[in-house]
Amino acid sequence: MLNERVEFNPQQEDDFSAYPATPAVFLLRGDAEAAEPYISKTANLRRRLERLLGKPAEGSRRLNLRGQTRWIEFTQTGSDFAAGFLLYRLMRQVLPENYERRLRLRSAPLIKFHMNNAYPRASVTTRIGRIGSESSYYGPFPSRAAAEKLANDVLDFFKMRRCVENLNPDPAFPGCIYSEMKMCLAPCFKGCTDEEYASEVGRVRAWFDSAGDSLVREISAARDQAAANLEFENAAALHERVEKVKLVAREVPEIVQRLDRLAGVIVQPSVVPECVEFFALRAGRILGSVNFSIAPPEHTKSQSMESRIGQALQEVIAEPSGNMTELEEHLAILKRWFYRSNRAGEIFLADGKGNLPMRRLVRGVGRVLRGEKIGDTELQKPGEFGPAKGVSH
Repeated sequence: MLNERVEFNPQQEDDFSAYPATPAVFLLRGDAEAAEPYISKTANLRRRLERLLGKPAEGSRRLNLRGQTRWIEFTQTGSDFAAGFLLYRLMRQVLPENYERRLRLRSAPLIKFHMNNAYPRASVTTRIGRIGSESSYYGPFPSRAAAEKLANDVLDFFKMRRCVENLNPDPAFPGCIYSEMKMCLAPCFKGCTDEEYASEVGRVRAWFDSAGDSLVREISAARDQAAANLEFENAAALHERVEKVKLVAREVPEIVQRLDRLAGVIVQPSVVPECVEFFALRAGRILGSVNFSIAPPEHTKSQSMESRIGQALQEVIAEPSGNMTELEEHLAILKRWFYRSNRAGEIFLADGKGNLPMRRLVRGVGRVLRGEKIGDTELQKPGEFGPAKGVSH
């Protein structure tokens, strides 16, 4: 997995000048196969090796692995995201028993629709259920509080239940405060038919799938009809409701999508000069990476940049695995990077048909190569978390 391997002899004089003074992921291994290797990432490989493998000063309590190391393995990295993902893959392979604790991965909060329930509901979770389940998930969110806030704000527009019990509808049941406030269809005491409740659940899911656009269209049509009937007070109230829906949608980060549709490409600086690194994203999983050269090879000079990018991405496209733990870990890595205040690189999300915004992607490649941040005119509105309409900053 690491592309450089050098033998280390602690009996020789220190000379670390052959190692690059660049960011890297590295592994220090001893002769004994049973011994646990030392794995880490660093912003300066040469300096880090000097600290770990140099001759220790007398009386120093600093960690020194000179006597235990026989092999040095490393790979240079062009970005913190690339280093973090490589470190995760390496630890998962070499230290399968405790890599999660070492990496301190915090699962990403998600909104789950429990569609296997006779009366579906939504909840916030950090775990993804078994393969083949009809349940759907939306995320990742920066925190559980953010996910719960969105769920509550959206449900205020609908009458889907918020209780967590498995219902056994009984007309004698008194209901709850939500049914009394007419904020729930009350399937608990047969306040609606099963078909009516299923229709309401479908409207809620449509809100999440379309970033609120489905409800905006629905209310706008009713508003226009009210205006045509000269019901101006009703039309004004409906217009105010449309604005409330848009306000909720605008508060949602673009990365929050239905997981099986969360696809795109992350563009990062590359360790290779005049290149950027593409990380393909499909169904919430980070599939891998490929370096993309800005200068076209001789045989591709007649191709457009969009065409060359598409061909490069084909090199990392693969069928996602069915491991739910791995998916949760990839989402944790994605969340950790995306919600950083000073993150490097950009993300470009595919639309509902799987198509990338190629023109924006081309401009983003240039910005990442030059080390620039995205301009305000390119920002996707925070609430546009359905089919992608832009790129991140």
